[in-house]
Amino acid sequence: MNQSKDVWTIGNILTWTKQYFGEKGVDNPRLDAEVLLSHILGTDRLYLYVHFDQPLQAAELAAFRQAVKQRAMRLPVAYITGHKEFMGIDFTVSPQVLIPRPETEILVQAVLDRLSGITQPEILDIGTGSGAIIISLLHILPTSTGIGVDLSVDALTVAQTNADRHGIGERLELRCGNTFSPVSGRQFDVIVSNPPYITNDQLERLPPEVLHEPRIALAGGKDGLDYYREIITQAAGFLKPAGFIGLEVGYDQARQVAAFAEQTNKYQVQDIICDYAGIERVVILTRREL
Repeated sequence: MNQSKDVWTIGNILTWTKQYFGEKGVDNPRLDAEVLLSHILGTDRLYLYVHFDQPLQAAELAAFRQAVKQRAMRLPVAYITGHKEFMGIDFTVSPQVLIPRPETEILVQAVLDRLSGITQPEILDIGTGSGAIIISLLHILPTSTGIGVDLSVDALTVAQTNADRHGIGERLELRCGNTFSPVSGRQFDVIVSNPPYITNDQLERLPPEVLHEPRIALAGGKDGLDYYREIITQAAGFLKPAGFIGLEVGYDQARQVAAFAEQTNKYQVQDIICDYAGIERVVILTRREL
């Protein structure tokens, strides 16, 4: 990136960056270039297409150069911009939290569908991270309340920022601790979680971008199911009589999670829902009558 600053227009810098990212092995090089440049310029991507001949100012060029350097080192785009859209809501993200994924929206929608008849649903989110799941639920369900639990104080700080940004801070409690320890004595209409589900072997083969995300939010033990066993074993006592559990799972894990839940004799498997790629991604469990 050695051209004189008055030569660097939006059009030619996008072309150069696409090629550079491609050489560095970055997926979606053109898209990433556009997202980063629109972030630096404070515009949307459409603006770039109708202003191809606009030259970049020195400060804009310097900021973009830094962002390109970070992306070439395989830092995820969301960590560079500090933002990620989820359920149509803009979330603040940082390397202290997992980046929200599109497939997790399927979990949120499944929970919304099943809470539609409940007037004031109470929600527990285990491993809340950025708060994307529970904040989306509370944002869409204005009479709902919830608790988000996470082991990481840093993650809870990010979640609090997001809760305050979207005006649901008064309806959301954030508590630090492991699974159910911070909510002793409470019962909920739904317990929702996207727990760590990457196996020990898979951790060694993750893409470079994913390795920038917090290991604590990824590592699920030898078979990736450690947290599912812990949640399922304890959850029944924290569910209201008609309550249910919504779990996101990894590839080829849904049937194992469902089988374990049934073996406890505490739950019925209500549904297994596929993601956009046809992978069984969400398991819905209902509490058996005692």
